[in-house]
Amino acid sequence: MIDFFVKQRTIGKKVSLTGVGLHTGKEVTITFKPAPENHGYSFVRIDLEGSPIIEADVIYVVNTQRGTNLEKQGVSINTSEHVLASLVGMQVDNCIIELNASEPPIMDGSSKSFVEILEKAGIVEQDALREEYVVKENISYLDEESGSEIIVLPADEYQLTTMVDFGTNVLGTQNASINHISEFKDEISNARTFTFLHEIEMLLDEGLIKGGDLNNAIVYVDKELSSETMEKLRIAFGRNDISVKPNGILDNLTLHQPNEAARHKLLDVIGDLALVGTHIRGKVIANKPGHMVNTQFAKKLSRIIKAEKRNKMPVFDINKKPVKDINAIMEMLPHRSPFLMIDKILELSKNHVIGLKNVSMNEPFFEGHFPGAPVMPGVLIVEAMAQTGGILALSTVPDPENYLTFFLRINNVKFKKQVIPGDTIIFDLKLDVPIRRGIVLMSGKAYVNNVIVTEAELMAKIVKTKNI
Repeated sequence: MIDFFVKQRTIGKKVSLTGVGLHTGKEVTITFKPAPENHGYSFVRIDLEGSPIIEADVIYVVNTQRGTNLEKQGVSINTSEHVLASLVGMQVDNCIIELNASEPPIMDGSSKSFVEILEKAGIVEQDALREEYVVKENISYLDEESGSEIIVLPADEYQLTTMVDFGTNVLGTQNASINHISEFKDEISNARTFTFLHEIEMLLDEGLIKGGDLNNAIVYVDKELSSETMEKLRIAFGRNDISVKPNGILDNLTLHQPNEAARHKLLDVIGDLALVGTHIRGKVIANKPGHMVNTQFAKKLSRIIKAEKRNKMPVFDINKKPVKDINAIMEMLPHRSPFLMIDKILELSKNHVIGLKNVSMNEPFFEGHFPGAPVMPGVLIVEAMAQTGGILALSTVPDPENYLTFFLRINNVKFKKQVIPGDTIIFDLKLDVPIRRGIVLMSGKAYVNNVIVTEAELMAKIVKTKNI
């Protein structure tokens, strides 16, 4: 999950930009601020009481009708994709995005202005390593109704390809690709949003795109430009004359590239997949992408990543010298054979511990559990987990030999796989909260062959032996 060669990055200083919202037409200021390590992206509505925060997380997507819109506890952020694409494209990992309205400014309909202001802020390297999801097998999402599909394949770095085909002569079939995210600034960031004439009419009739003009959207003319439509456009955009260029788009705008529409779709994919919350090492291929299919794919990918994080065994060398061998363990724990359930402590810090147990056929409980089909009792796996946690708890007192730890509660125990002779169990426990008044709250997982076999939440109390 981590690329050990890349550190996280944030911006060097606070920077702001003012424009109008595409749909509201209201002036809005967006401010990018540095954020601490492991923060990710978050939006802050400074125009509302308490300055509520909405994290850039796909779980907050509420609709994708005219952009990717987020909502948390009744607070909204609309059309988030261009802002998020600029941050990913500039390889910024952590950033706070303040807004004094629900909608970022549309600017020219691309991410160009956001990229330029981020460049002015400067990029600062942080100490923490960047988390990255390495794609090991194909993951896809298909919307059968529209035929839109997104797939991510294993690759050495984050690559993207978009293919668009709207079945119209004016737009035709287009493709766009980047092989490295560093290409975003020069190849993708200035690709402007686009729409069709019939959609413009509908939005105008609904009282939307109040902040729109012919400089922040490419309008493809897919129907006859009637005098009634011309009048609507003249009023909406404050223009005396409107005409159609030979390439089938409304005038007052020149395409940056012939495939600008496909490039903007690629920009949208980058922005929407930013809601996964983790950098992706893989090649994304999007056929007829849109905000709905983008975010549905992001939700699927997010679920897979979170599941792998939950089930991922800690990485360490079990052959290196342990932090505590069996003799050091017996100096801290009162347990003795046949009830001493751990053999080594591999890692130990103020808030986590990793222990190891080699399961032998000579374990006394295998004689009766079960003859002919030896299986380690689940209750003893939990006991071994608790003894590992006991090392963590007792390491917080200066004289652990004078203390004991007693179970108070075990919650949410799950046995997911049997443990049999020959297995090596790795126990990974972390403090859920700092220890107070001798009360220890820990979450633990037990792994065999990189797979979780047991997990549980433990509560214990550290007690001085003279008080027993």
